[in-house]
Amino acid sequence: MMNGSPSLLTPDFHRRKVRQIQARLDSEGLDGLLLLDVYNVIYASGFFHIPSERPLGMFIPASGDPALFVPQLELENASSSWIGDIRTYFEFPGEEHPVVWMVREAGVARLGIDSLSLEVYRRLPTQPEIILSPLVTQMRWIKDVEEIALIQQAARYADFCLEQVRDHAADIIKGGGTELDILTQCISATRAKMVAEVGEIFRLSGGSIVGTVHSGERAALPHGSPIHRKPEIGDSLIAGIGASVGGYHAESGATFLVDEVQWDRMRCLEAAAACDAATIEAARPGITCAEVNQIALDMLREHGYHDSIRHRIGHGMGLQGHEAPWLAPGDETRLAPGMVFSCEPGIYRPGLDGYRTISTLIVTNDAAEVPSRFLIENPPERRVLTL
Repeated sequence: MMNGSPSLLTPDFHRRKVRQIQARLDSEGLDGLLLLDVYNVIYASGFFHIPSERPLGMFIPASGDPALFVPQLELENASSSWIGDIRTYFEFPGEEHPVVWMVREAGVARLGIDSLSLEVYRRLPTQPEIILSPLVTQMRWIKDVEEIALIQQAARYADFCLEQVRDHAADIIKGGGTELDILTQCISATRAKMVAEVGEIFRLSGGSIVGTVHSGERAALPHGSPIHRKPEIGDSLIAGIGASVGGYHAESGATFLVDEVQWDRMRCLEAAAACDAATIEAARPGITCAEVNQIALDMLREHGYHDSIRHRIGHGMGLQGHEAPWLAPGDETRLAPGMVFSCEPGIYRPGLDGYRTISTLIVTNDAAEVPSRFLIENPPERRVLTL
């Protein structure tokens, strides 16, 4: 950690989470809870590890101290955590499956498990009684102040990456550069800034800053990836950026116009901005995720882009870049303060172009907070890359 900025959650945070879990086990009818999902283990323990075929679990009893169940090769890493009870098995798959061993080690009559494959379930003994429990997964939906601080910090880095595109993409294009060159420059500059300010933080997978840049007809691909293509005058250019600080994610994204401003293309950017504003206003406590999605996409339809919609308006974010709840049809979860979502208006016109922006939204008691400020500070007319 550098410059006084938070970069990792403290053991006190994880101890508090364990106490909160324990306080709910009785009402769930559980004597203990075994966490097997990688991100649930991180949430409750703070123990980052490289997931593999070797299962790793955390057992939280109804009272008393938790235990980490790890393969023997993780013993030293796990022993450096705040958890004092570390138990190991030798290898996977083993004569006894590691999860069967964990269940036996837990030693309780009614055991909750957060994630269980059918193949492992069939191996479990008839005792203890196993109950699948979404308790911790659902706790993660609402972030505490420490988690919000990391997400806000990540959003600032995602914004900085977009600022690099705004400030340097035109020169790169004029010099004959490609989508990949633009992405390389903005990612490299942002990574250097992050290393200087928060240091090299171990991350579960991927990088602390990731993104994509794609343009022209390929901008009509919602999940387009950069190639050795030089953006051309008149193109739309989509830059989507994801940043992670202390394991917590935020996203920022913008669509730029390359040099030439055509009325039809500026109208697409204005429709996306109106959709973004409608989503921010709608994302208040009590409304369902599906209702927010409907309000947001109706704004694009009102602007005449009914046939250009190809995905939901957003998804939850936290320890995972994509996690529940979903701002999408069929998700009836009601928003509550502390939930974090992406807002991603997308207009896609196959064979022509595409437009997508991304904001990070934090649900509060009032209108949503928007820690990613790039779109607010750079309205459509400021996103023209003049060659």
